[in-house]
Amino acid sequence: MTMPGERPWVELFPPGIEADMRVGHSSLVEAWKTRVAKNPSATALRYFDGALSAQAVDAASDALAAAFEARGTGRGDRVGVYLQNIPQYALVLLALWKLGATALGLNPMYRRRELRRIIDDAGAVGIVCADTDAEETLETLDGSTVRWLISTSALDYQSRNDPRVFPVTERAIPAPDGDLLTLVREFENLRPTPVRPAHDDIALLTYTSGTTGPPKGAMNTHGNVLNVAATYGAWTGLDDGDVVLAVAPLFHITGAVVNAVVSLITDTTLVFINRFHPDVALEAFAEHGVTFTIGSITAFNAIYELPQAGPQHFTSVKALYSGGAPIPPATVERFQSRFGVYIHNGYGMTETTSAVIAVPPGRKAPVHRPSGTLSIGVPLPNLTARVVDLSGHPLPSGEQGELELSGPQVVPGYWKNPEATRQTMPEGRLRTGDVAVIDERGWVYLVDRLKDQINVSGYKVWPREVEDALYEHPSVHEAAVVGEPDDYRGETVVAYVSLKAGRAATAEELTAFSGERLAAYKRPRQVHIVADLPKTQTGKIRRAELREAGRTGRTSTATG
Repeated sequence: MTMPGERPWVELFPPGIEADMRVGHSSLVEAWKTRVAKNPSATALRYFDGALSAQAVDAASDALAAAFEARGTGRGDRVGVYLQNIPQYALVLLALWKLGATALGLNPMYRRRELRRIIDDAGAVGIVCADTDAEETLETLDGSTVRWLISTSALDYQSRNDPRVFPVTERAIPAPDGDLLTLVREFENLRPTPVRPAHDDIALLTYTSGTTGPPKGAMNTHGNVLNVAATYGAWTGLDDGDVVLAVAPLFHITGAVVNAVVSLITDTTLVFINRFHPDVALEAFAEHGVTFTIGSITAFNAIYELPQAGPQHFTSVKALYSGGAPIPPATVERFQSRFGVYIHNGYGMTETTSAVIAVPPGRKAPVHRPSGTLSIGVPLPNLTARVVDLSGHPLPSGEQGELELSGPQVVPGYWKNPEATRQTMPEGRLRTGDVAVIDERGWVYLVDRLKDQINVSGYKVWPREVEDALYEHPSVHEAAVVGEPDDYRGETVVAYVSLKAGRAATAEELTAFSGERLAAYKRPRQVHIVADLPKTQTGKIRRAELREAGRTGRTSTATG
């Protein structure tokens, strides 16, 4: 039996990968500059028929940094990046890091209250958004800390104008503080005041829902991001000339680090396709010769459903990875059977700066026989992983407990929230809230969840936020939201609602009502209207009982 403190998983590492890896750069800016100097003419970014060399990206991000600086932005400031996966996202990241500023990832599906809450907590000084969102965003920002708003068009840096992606090609009116591409031209050949970001400076401020309360900002430092990008890049065997497809959204920690940064600091090409469209993504694999990507299992399921998809689209692929949501073993098997490519599992959290546990390339994840769970992989270099009991004491292999992680990938804490930091990361050890088993070989299996958080296609959904939206309906008496297994999304949001006496509402009406107030992935896919919700003696709603009722079909309720 393997005892706590041992690292048996090292025997499963890909050839040439050591248990401890040194990260050679002091900041992401230094890593980027090294990449540019190595091969300045190499293509760094592609966007449909458009392409930018490393040298061109460097010059454009210099100009953009100078434009941000001219608006009073400097070291330590937070600037929101409120965009889909377009080349401008990479330009903004690099520009901010060159100023020593922090990129605040903002989900472009967020609207009004959702968006404003994060901006206020972060104290953002600026926002870069799509021109189509500029008018509404300006209204949302009224009275906030934001001093400037720059917009950009998703039509820029390409000329194909694929109607599946761009149903409208008429450009919207830019934000009052300027259009990004215009600013790049205006500040051409200018550079910002030189800044040398430190390992401990915050590169990304990424918000995540905790077990209680509002979202918390995880402070992903330059050191955190470099460590994950370096270890994951080496793990997957990324090499000069490889092509990375940005499937995972860059506002999410996985997309930002394991797609974008991994590619930006290596001599590889990062391919953008805007918001994910399965048929567009499929064509991109073949057109650009994609060798690597990571995305939610939902994305891969959507590609699988395309009748035109075949092995010919994946001939260049070296490794596919999926993270963020549970993957049924049958899903992986059917994908490989049809396309000849195996989807490797991966696991990470916003607090671990993305993926820190993954299936080694070329290996298949084993199944945990007692639970039927597919392994999420083995810990990557520099990570200490163990399973602990309720008191925090380590358990031997094969025993269930809470997964605890520590290492240079783990963030130093939450933004302006020392109490949450102390609770979740005692002495720097991250208590993940996931019940896990680590077997004798080092394979990690997630077998249950300690948290009520719901994981939809890799997006985290906090039940209270959905419940609060439902409570705004005049007919709702009580509401409880849970996650239920979903072969397509990993988990799906399900609501149980009781109505006020003498009031009426349909499941469809409540679904539409919540959809007007929440991002699409947070909207309940099912609404069960019940006479009463199960409660403890103290009046607390029993979510576990509702989850179990949903799994066994023991609900006699209306469904939306």
